[in-house]
Amino acid sequence: MRSKPAYLSWLFIAASCVYAQKVDALKNKSDSILTINDSLSIFQLIDSLIILFEEQNHSFLHARLMYNSNVLAAGRTLGIDQFGLSPGITYHHKSGAYADISGYWSRNFNPNYYLTIFSAGYMRALGKRFTIMASFDHYAYGFDQTSTPFTDALSASVAYDLKHLSIQTDYSYFFGNQQVHRITQSVYGRFEKENAWKADKIIFNPGFYLLLGDTEVTEIILPDNRVEWIVAWLRIRRGLPWYTVRTYRVFGIMNYAFSAPLTFKKGIFNLTLSYMYNIPRALPGEVLDLSESSFFMAGVSCQVPMK
Repeated sequence: MRSKPAYLSWLFIAASCVYAQKVDALKNKSDSILTINDSLSIFQLIDSLIILFEEQNHSFLHARLMYNSNVLAAGRTLGIDQFGLSPGITYHHKSGAYADISGYWSRNFNPNYYLTIFSAGYMRALGKRFTIMASFDHYAYGFDQTSTPFTDALSASVAYDLKHLSIQTDYSYFFGNQQVHRITQSVYGRFEKENAWKADKIIFNPGFYLLLGDTEVTEIILPDNRVEWIVAWLRIRRGLPWYTVRTYRVFGIMNYAFSAPLTFKKGIFNLTLSYMYNIPRALPGEVLDLSESSFFMAGVSCQVPMK
């Protein structure tokens, strides 16, 4: 069998090096951007659980400060030394409508305060078992937004509550310069004890979470036989890349997670401590270096009833 032309082999090596550099740069940038979007569900998890389980027959103002010891991208760790802070304030009307402003700070981003999220939505209980929620989120980045794939999101959620168990499905559609879908299926328990450890109530919500989503995968197809090498040579003569690129979307499981949040309620104040363990999965065609990870989360909040 004849060998491939020598100059094509050198072109292959040079092009591969350039392409690898571009892929690494894009991957690092995309990972940071994904961190911004997919970590939001982690930051808001405890707060959402508290609101979902509380029977509200009045309006209230809810202020909070959350700490996350490990910033995540789609449940995939980016380094054990990373951490983030998220202050936020929510106004929830007794009709079910709410508005929220959340900020995000991390020492691993430049600028450190890298994101503000403006949210508006509606939450309603359907009988004693079902709760539904819909929301719109807008992301205001602290850096050039033209380099970010997502600027807005539409989300919907439905939860089915039993005495000590809840099943919840969340769907989010992120859009802007790109579009992705995220589905989170969760099952979590609820155990509480009143007047313990000087707290009015202690709530334990152990849970399991399954994250599914899609992404765009780009594949470089290299010449594999004599005919394809001739086609590659003709492409070079026409000023085109000698390789071909195929882009397609894949969907599947992105992460499994286990959490153990513990909330202490005293008057209008809440203190939440939580531990989460992640088991990430690469989607078909993704080339990612993933490993299991765990992180700690803490939050303080104040819920003020209003007329």
